[in-house]
Amino acid sequence: MKIIGIADTTFARYDMAKSVMDELGKTGTGFRTIRYTVPGIKDLPVACLNLFQKDADIVIALGMPGPKPVDKISSQVASMGLMEVQVKTGKHIIEVFVHEDEASNDRELSWLCDRRAREHALNTYNLIFRHELLMENSGKGLRQGFRDAGDTEGINGESSARRH
Repeated sequence: MKIIGIADTTFARYDMAKSVMDELGKTGTGFRTIRYTVPGIKDLPVACLNLFQKDADIVIALGMPGPKPVDKISSQVASMGLMEVQVKTGKHIIEVFVHEDEASNDRELSWLCDRRAREHALNTYNLIFRHELLMENSGKGLRQGFRDAGDTEGINGESSARRH
């Protein structure tokens, strides 16, 4: 049985871990999840490392950087830390950050958090159980959250990608 780690923060204004767990439950079996919650995004690299030490095969790191310049810097620092943990462990961390200023209001922000978390939950599942689906979608311009960009051969940004 595979173990999917979920690292999230109290700083976020939406419970993306709930969306991830719901989507994973709808997607398939053969895994269990373990969750580790930390105060903020700069704590996520250690949270992910702790999850790997608890035998996680892959980790989803969920964070919501705020809109201020210091938040953008914190986001970059956290992202670099996540990359370092991946290189040191040889295991994937799926970084799911939703920047608070990506949305025009709280309703759109909630929608974006839910959708991005769910789409990355599918990516996580596919990395472990259906890697061939990721290969089929190579170069399709898929985006998590807002509309897909589409491949350069598509019409009007439409993509021929299969998500499930």
